[in-house]
Amino acid sequence: MNSFGEFKYGWPVVLASAFGISLGMSPLPFYTIGVFAKPLAAEFGWGIDQIMFGLVPFCVVTVVGAPLAGYLSDRFGVRRVALTSMILFSFGMMLFSLNNGSTTIYLLLWGLLALLGAGTLPITFTKAISRWFQHKRGFALGIALVGTGIGGAAAKIFSAYLIDAYGWRIAYMGVGLLPLVIAFPIAWFNFRDVDDPKVEERAKGLTEFTMEKGGTIAQYGFTFRQAIADWRFWLLCIVFLPLSFAIGGPIPNLETMLDSKGFQRSDAIILASFLGYSVYVGRAVAGYLLDLVWAPALACALLIMPAISMYLFGAVTPSYTQMVLAIVLLGIAAGVEYDLLAYFVSKYFGIKSYARIYGTLYAIFGLGAGFGPAVFGSVFKNEGSYDIALQYSMWAFIICSLALLFLGRYRDERLKSMV
Repeated sequence: MNSFGEFKYGWPVVLASAFGISLGMSPLPFYTIGVFAKPLAAEFGWGIDQIMFGLVPFCVVTVVGAPLAGYLSDRFGVRRVALTSMILFSFGMMLFSLNNGSTTIYLLLWGLLALLGAGTLPITFTKAISRWFQHKRGFALGIALVGTGIGGAAAKIFSAYLIDAYGWRIAYMGVGLLPLVIAFPIAWFNFRDVDDPKVEERAKGLTEFTMEKGGTIAQYGFTFRQAIADWRFWLLCIVFLPLSFAIGGPIPNLETMLDSKGFQRSDAIILASFLGYSVYVGRAVAGYLLDLVWAPALACALLIMPAISMYLFGAVTPSYTQMVLAIVLLGIAAGVEYDLLAYFVSKYFGIKSYARIYGTLYAIFGLGAGFGPAVFGSVFKNEGSYDIALQYSMWAFIICSLALLFLGRYRDERLKSMV
């Protein structure tokens, strides 16, 4: 039996994680805000910068919510945290349909959504996968995290359809129901950690298979305190903050950006949907390659390519083909960031305090992703174009991608069991 034999035991967790992530807090609010921007602006007279500013409290609260979800996952188990958060996140999305035009309520709803939905972030799901998979961990993470691309592309089209057919309030209700009626039932039956008594037989088979391969599923690794004392942790913080700004800034602004370049709204939505498809391809390919090549080198190669996207977005009269290329390259970067971050944490810090470490790094990533769209929107309002923000993002991709090469060799996982 080859190393793909891990899927014999861990496939239900990958399946549940794929749906949980694809219909969770990571893609749904972020990918749909651009679709909701026009009807909200039309009804309430808000500017694009005001609408995009909702992602600021969303990501500021995530800075607290993500590490909290990590702590709760390490202490009470990933299943409890994920299932509870799915329900709360679903209702949090639907609350947006009650907005009466108050920007204060709008911003509070974004903050509340971040708190309620923190357990649906990849923090919980990738911890379970990292325990079920050792030899094909990167591939398993890639399959599960493909969900953000699928969910992002589908949510854009689904919300646009509901807005055109029934209005933006019904659209928020429809999008909010997705995690409750689809992801939750799948997770209820399939999402369990290796130490859950309900999957004792599968866990036993996995243990025997892993030991035959010379591995372990023990909770090896750094404690949270040891991790934050390590320079690699801070290098990841420094690198992923501007990267998240560069990736997150353009994505919710895509429809407006394309509109400013002369594309019709229908064409802009179709073009923006290419982002989700490229996220899908990026995650699948990167996930497979992570188990074969040194992750920092792969990360550098994939995350430096969107510098070309920023250049193409800045063109005065870009062609349809140029925009497809720009969006695809950006989508590949958006498709690998969570895979890479999860893989880096498991390979450099281990599994013992995985959720807290990953949750903290995710919070840093979320901070950049939260302010990015607002800054892009503000630049567009003041300058009439996104050019200045695009130039900064281009250099962020180049410099930060190269910095990842300093991470060095992986830690020996077996030695971590003695930490």
